[in-house]
Amino acid sequence: MAQALSAIAQIEFDAEVKAAYQNAGALRPHVRVRTNVTGSTARFRRVGRGQAQPRLPGTDVTVMNAQYTEATATLTDWIAAEYTDKLDAQLVNFEERSILANNIGAAIGRRLDQMIIAALDAANASANIAVASTGLTDAKMRRAMALMDARAVPQGQRKMVISARAKEDLTSEQRFTSKDFVDQYVVQTGTLPRLYGFDFIVIDDRDEGGLPLASTTRSCFAFDMQAIGLAIAHDEPLEVNYVAEKTSWLSAQLIKAGAVAIDALGVIEIATQES
Repeated sequence: MAQALSAIAQIEFDAEVKAAYQNAGALRPHVRVRTNVTGSTARFRRVGRGQAQPRLPGTDVTVMNAQYTEATATLTDWIAAEYTDKLDAQLVNFEERSILANNIGAAIGRRLDQMIIAALDAANASANIAVASTGLTDAKMRRAMALMDARAVPQGQRKMVISARAKEDLTSEQRFTSKDFVDQYVVQTGTLPRLYGFDFIVIDDRDEGGLPLASTTRSCFAFDMQAIGLAIAHDEPLEVNYVAEKTSWLSAQLIKAGAVAIDALGVIEIATQES
């Protein structure tokens, strides 16, 4: 009976956790991802800019000599697990499995988000928007756009990860809420449309840390999708095993992953006030 039940639980947990996992992680779809990595590190390469040279008849060709640089992501191991007692009547109840699947999948998703946030924070962007006395404003948005334009960051993959408070700040700006400026304004939808070329990702307050907060200064980040790399070695579905010593089923999901900033010029830190 126990083995048969384990097989049933395994199949149903696999399906449910995979769906929950995809919905839980907010940042994975917005960065450069490498899967099936072998080893404890992964290298992301970036080619430098090239510059055309004058051509003089009869002389040797002068090459651009564009340089390659590498950014290394260090992978770490994480696990999300829960015990379910054998005598628990809800072991085979669909809602119980669904709740447990969501908890485990969401925990893994949030951990991947935290890896990416740590990489953004460690990028040491060369031109931050360091005005911490105000929240996220129209002026800061325009400045982030100008910095991206000055660095020749391509359009179409610009992202901005912000806190819930920063989103609240933006909704006080008429430019972002009035139908005179945007087609689907936030008063009706509750979501921010694409503004100044940025897609918004809102990160909630999290036990894992969330966006960096120092006293009342929150760090939000504008970044290019190709500027951050996420490397994943193991992305296993959830396992369900019976642990005799605990007379319980152990449901666990493992992941081995790491993130790194590939190009710091594609990352802009925006300081905002949260009192």
